[in-house]
Amino acid sequence: MRAFTTLADAVGATTKKLEKLRLITEYFRSLPLSDAALTARFLSAHAFAAYDERTLGVGGSALTQVIAEVAGTPGHNLGAVYRRHGDLGDMAAELLRAKNNDADLPLSDAAQLFENLSAARTQSQKAALLSATFCRASPSDIQYIVKIITGDLRIGSKESLVEEAIAKAFDQQLPLVRRANMMTGDIGETLALAAQNKLNTASVRLFHPIGFMLAASVETAADLFDEATSTSPESSALFVEEKYDGIRAQIHKSPAGKVRMFSRTRDELTEFPELVPAIAQIPGEFILDGEILAWRNSRPLPFTELQKRLGRKHLDLFTQSDIPVVFVAFDVLYLDGKLLLDEPLARRKSRLSMLLRAAPPAVRNAACTECPSPSAVQQAFRNALAAGHEGIVAKSAASPYTPGRRGGYWFKLKEPYATLDVVVTGVEYGHGKRHKVLSDYTFAVRDGDQLLNVGKAYSGLTDAEILEFTQFFREHTIEDQGHFRIVEPLIVLEVAFNNIQRSNRHASGYALRFPRILRIRPDKSPADIDTLSTLATLFERQSSLPTSS
Repeated sequence: MRAFTTLADAVGATTKKLEKLRLITEYFRSLPLSDAALTARFLSAHAFAAYDERTLGVGGSALTQVIAEVAGTPGHNLGAVYRRHGDLGDMAAELLRAKNNDADLPLSDAAQLFENLSAARTQSQKAALLSATFCRASPSDIQYIVKIITGDLRIGSKESLVEEAIAKAFDQQLPLVRRANMMTGDIGETLALAAQNKLNTASVRLFHPIGFMLAASVETAADLFDEATSTSPESSALFVEEKYDGIRAQIHKSPAGKVRMFSRTRDELTEFPELVPAIAQIPGEFILDGEILAWRNSRPLPFTELQKRLGRKHLDLFTQSDIPVVFVAFDVLYLDGKLLLDEPLARRKSRLSMLLRAAPPAVRNAACTECPSPSAVQQAFRNALAAGHEGIVAKSAASPYTPGRRGGYWFKLKEPYATLDVVVTGVEYGHGKRHKVLSDYTFAVRDGDQLLNVGKAYSGLTDAEILEFTQFFREHTIEDQGHFRIVEPLIVLEVAFNNIQRSNRHASGYALRFPRILRIRPDKSPADIDTLSTLATLFERQSSLPTSS
């Protein structure tokens, strides 16, 4: 792996994208095809192909323990070393540097380690595999093996950059490389196809989830209309859908009736088995994009109801009947052997309507309104809010489906359910570029003389504000637990959120969903923050909101 780690270090040492691209491109050209394919995966921080559902099953604590044992520091508190880097791989490199092991582990041995880790059944077996490999690897080898295991190289090498390097190394068109990678779900296989000039032979791998198209946020209906028409001036109309409060899901169905459902994180959804036979009844082979909703009496229920079904390995009939669900489809990505991503949304909508014209009640076609003007969009937005929805999603009628991108075709407009004034009670170090600053804030409301936590937020403040608060919280720490600090309750924030749910995670018994910091409130003291009774009232009011029929 020496050449790989040298490359990775060089890529991480430059901030210039073109230089990163040059380094990776030249490296691909210098390798045998099998090693180049492995390198493409590893540079994308994948142990396996993206479509491969195997997992390594190795957590941070297990990695830390093996690293400490190999470094000869078992039982030591490594928190200070970790905080210097914010990365287990870099921590390993520092701890093992003194060993001066100049071994050069083959790339294929690293790939075999990942295979063996996935196959190992117990944590002791996994630890033994890691220890045996680490003992014959150099510190740099271990550094990047750990980074791949944790899924983040932190060298500025994302899969999109690897795609560009493949295109450049093998003189291929970048859109063809990206399309092949999306369809195969394997950046290594994509490299091999590019090297052999066979990108056009890539086909959809059913049951490998395609990246979800995302919507950008806008502040007003006028902004939404301006953004959409500036991107797609040939179409002045927008398709507007209610923004449902459910779980985004991608449905794959084979001609034989096999059905699988995937979340936005591309994990398989298994909590809704009653949807499978309903979807299986729809003829043909397809991939649909849509939303799973809790549904009763022809109306969607709040997400808090749907959440009761998440994470359950075994569902009884009472749960399924008490919280029934439907799948609301709003797009079709693949149909009977044809990929539809490049077709305009208007045509995809037409195909979807035909596909679902005789679908069972558990599968529905999303209601869609064509809005030719900002005033029509504004009215649709107000109607959605009045019906108890978060807002709307507006889509250019001419838009293609762009997987994994938050481009200029889909836009979401929503209002927060409410805001609360809260006080910061705990802070923790962030990740990535924020690993040295206290950027994640736990906050509380008041209940008499008690402060009860209700959530955590890490967005909404500028880098300068976070840096200033880091010093402040260090000086006002009550208890330093390493990565997390309990702090004096002095800083009041105004936070917005989408809704409230019951939760055992916080002492308040509630949790805010999608909280974000709106502003710092230096004009308010901790005595002025909102109370638990206010939170309870908002929760009850939320449960009584009207829903659309």
